[in-house]
Amino acid sequence: MASDTLTSSEYIKHHLTHLTYGRFPDGHWGFGGNAEEIEAMGFMAIHVDSMFWSISLGIFFLWLFRTVAKNATAGVPGNLQNFVEISVEFVDDNIRSVFGEQNNPLIAPLSLTILIWVFLMNLMDLVPVDWIPLLSGLMGIHYMKVVSTADPNVTMGMSISIFFLVLYYSIRVKGPIGFLKEISLHPIPIKAAIPLNMVLESVTLLSKPLSQGLRLFGNMYAGELIFILIALLPFYLQWTLALPWAIFHILIISLQAFVFMILTIVYITQAHKTEDH
Repeated sequence: MASDTLTSSEYIKHHLTHLTYGRFPDGHWGFGGNAEEIEAMGFMAIHVDSMFWSISLGIFFLWLFRTVAKNATAGVPGNLQNFVEISVEFVDDNIRSVFGEQNNPLIAPLSLTILIWVFLMNLMDLVPVDWIPLLSGLMGIHYMKVVSTADPNVTMGMSISIFFLVLYYSIRVKGPIGFLKEISLHPIPIKAAIPLNMVLESVTLLSKPLSQGLRLFGNMYAGELIFILIALLPFYLQWTLALPWAIFHILIISLQAFVFMILTIVYITQAHKTEDH
């Protein structure tokens, strides 16, 4: 429930403000005490809450899947083992349908990690918006955003990492000369068009991480904002609207995790394609 001590705009601004550590204009380092101080930090700042929740959920994912793998049984599996096996088979089926049978030992664990990790970070959007900020406030932490994928620093960080992998495999599979030919002689295969091709292909390359990262951020940020707006309504209306939106949002959470994973597979598949394929 929205706090009675804040106006609606202050409440929204508070819930959209990150716990930030950075360098102040006067040169000293510390946590921002309010939105104005956080904004003044500029580039030399880190969203501590996004880092905490993303790393914690990543560790939870590794622990969970390792525990299930160690205790896996050939008999009747439990619900948790069923979930892990279904997840692994789902990822494997998508890799086979897009990437095919090419040899790449990284793509399967990378795709599984992206699917489950992004899903877990998205899933935090279903936690009532006041619960964790209230608990952190009691501990003296005045800002706490729990949906890491509603932070463009996180989503763009992941998409840029994948972009570097795409560049790596493009150069490794096609060779430096082959990669240069690809971006200089496509889509117009004549030497006179090389400058134009370079511009077009550069835009194509850069649009991949931008679209991948911003798509995930935009959907999760919008979902988080709607939950915050619902929390501003009278109590009897909150549950009336929150429950249907939460049920619908489960679809968005799952879909965005899948889209991020499948785009990763598609981009790495494109990096492996040569003129012979």
